[in-house]
Amino acid sequence: MKKKIEKLFNNLCCSHCRNGFDENSITIKREEEGLTVISLTCQHCGKNFGVAFLGFSDIDVYEPLEVQEGPDPITYDDVIDAHRFIKNLEGDWSKYINP
Repeated sequence: MKKKIEKLFNNLCCSHCRNGFDENSITIKREEEGLTVISLTCQHCGKNFGVAFLGFSDIDVYEPLEVQEGPDPITYDDVIDAHRFIKNLEGDWSKYINP
């Protein structure tokens, strides 16, 4: 089962250090019929990606998953801009919240 789970992560990398996951990155926490609980940790930098509940008992992976680039990380300037924006809101701040 572990080899099949590894195929799910073989083309993915750590979002922190960009190193790939290997067989030591995946720990099977629990296996039951129809449910496998795993944890994923980068073996290079130690970032823990938490626990995943896989709701199947037999995995057939035909194509590897692809990494999609996300937005750039939030910077200190972004936080300061947000703080200034919130600080300068007047009484009708609710107009900025979508219903």
